[in-house]
Amino acid sequence: MTQKIQRRLFLKVSLSAGLIGTATAAGLLIPQRVFAIWDQKAFSSKKVEDALMNGLGSAITEISDAIHIDAPDVAADGSTVPINVATTLPNVESIAVLAEKNPRPLCSIIHPGPGIRSKVGIRIKMGKTADVIAVIKSNGRLFMARRTVKVTASGCA
Repeated sequence: MTQKIQRRLFLKVSLSAGLIGTATAAGLLIPQRVFAIWDQKAFSSKKVEDALMNGLGSAITEISDAIHIDAPDVAADGSTVPINVATTLPNVESIAVLAEKNPRPLCSIIHPGPGIRSKVGIRIKMGKTADVIAVIKSNGRLFMARRTVKVTASGCA
């Protein structure tokens, strides 16, 4: 690298670090709110029931028509399957998305804050044809919906 490029890189990194440090010190960035929380036990679970118990506190679910899963009927590439989940349930505490036959079925748990729309869109990996399961925690109870997605090329190695 030339000296001019190195100097520019140093200035960019220094300025970025200074801005982040100042924002954190001023209370504008709260690490618990900025960074995702990793629930090791829930995401390492090998069964849907265990993932729900570890991630949401219960494995007892009720089927609900108030949950809509938008996913492709056939996913040509299992490494990136778009999934959208929406619900009309009130007081949503969390939204979990699971791929039933994956080695570790839990793909995501999202905790929307009060007043946030209860709709999420993510991309997941799927190892083979399976049900995508959306579980919504609302008013302390778990509600569930399923949708089968046929995978033609595995996305899990």
